[in-house]
Amino acid sequence: MPLIIVAAGILALLLLIMGLKLNTFVSLIIVSFGVALALGIPVENIVKTVETGLGATLGHLALIFGLGAMLGKLIADSGGAQRIAMTLVNKFGEKNIQWAIVIASFIIGIALFFEVGLVLLIPIVFAISRELKVSILFLGIPMAAALSVTHGFLPPHPGPTAIAGEYGANLGEVLLYGFIIAIPTVILAGPVFTKLAKKLVPDSFKKTGSIASLGEQKTFKLEETPGFGISVFTALLPVILMSIATIITLIQKTTGAADNHILVAIRFIGDASPAMLISLLVAVYTMGIGRKIPINKVMESCTTAITQIGMMLLIIGGGGVFKQVLIDGGVGNYVAKIFEHSALSPILLAWLIAAILRISLGSATVAALTTAGLVIPLLGHSDVNLALVVLATGAGSLIASHVNDAGFWMFKEYFGLSMKETFATWTLLESIISVCGLGFTLLLSLIV
Repeated sequence: MPLIIVAAGILALLLLIMGLKLNTFVSLIIVSFGVALALGIPVENIVKTVETGLGATLGHLALIFGLGAMLGKLIADSGGAQRIAMTLVNKFGEKNIQWAIVIASFIIGIALFFEVGLVLLIPIVFAISRELKVSILFLGIPMAAALSVTHGFLPPHPGPTAIAGEYGANLGEVLLYGFIIAIPTVILAGPVFTKLAKKLVPDSFKKTGSIASLGEQKTFKLEETPGFGISVFTALLPVILMSIATIITLIQKTTGAADNHILVAIRFIGDASPAMLISLLVAVYTMGIGRKIPINKVMESCTTAITQIGMMLLIIGGGGVFKQVLIDGGVGNYVAKIFEHSALSPILLAWLIAAILRISLGSATVAALTTAGLVIPLLGHSDVNLALVVLATGAGSLIASHVNDAGFWMFKEYFGLSMKETFATWTLLESIISVCGLGFTLLLSLIV
């Protein structure tokens, strides 16, 4: 019965969002109240469950997400992202142009959220395509692959950051293992898959696409932008700080070294929130004040970044509410009982549930958070590495993007594709990332 109620809740969510065109956050809250009543949560406890779900999710995420949005905006508005892309394109040359796009998109994708990275990089891809007379899709698939992989696997992106908070996983470990998984996944889903896509839908590589909907884009003369080295350093600083802290902590655990003030300080600086704050302060100088840009202009970029992520934060909070309803309503425990004596790995189960929810709901973040509500009770019976469960959930939440996902329509319109061509490129690309992510996570589970 609990699973039937959850299925009915998901169908109601689809009806409200796709049928009645209701706002996603409002739909999530309505469905959460309805499912809570159906699951038999006492009426006097429902509001508390809703508030707990919203507060617990955003309490962990809002600081990292907000600081990350500001950091990305400063790098974009200063021309740092354009400098990274154009320098790599010039260095790699025409023959290796795909690899230049992959590396540039990967670096920029770490600092910028998926939609922002897409909007920023697509005009650059179109410009390079015109100059070198190559297909926009030949460059667009590797770009989308790199952005999607960073979005699904690497903090401070909302999905992996939120799931890590729900599972109680170490964010530094998620980042470190995420990198190990992300690099081969990008190669397979980017340059390698492009060759397959060219055989599947050759006509799509002749399309010219359109970016008219993006409006007037802010472009810079290369000499007006920050240097390549400082742009890359600023974009990757949170990753560097979190990775150093994680590696030193792992070495300390392995060697059994005693704790001291230096190690405590490193762990503090490498924690996600201080790492993001330090990185933002560095960006304020390197992308702003150090280049003689007035502080009020720099702060304008930060303010714009926050206003742009307001609804996204609420949607993530709404996903957290639905997750909490599933936990408090006993659905998670019910699922745990079903799989209590199962040989199925929690990694595989998390991927499977997230994949089903992603196909049903469209939103990767909502699918991932709902999965957490079903999987958390299972983790008490297992010694599985929590960081790997985070990555498996993230991988599952990316699969088979189709008509109920905004990314599907963005890719279709920008590259001027038909529905069939979009399924054969974008949907298949996302599915390859998802399956590769699971495969590499399972391989990593044999080692860590």
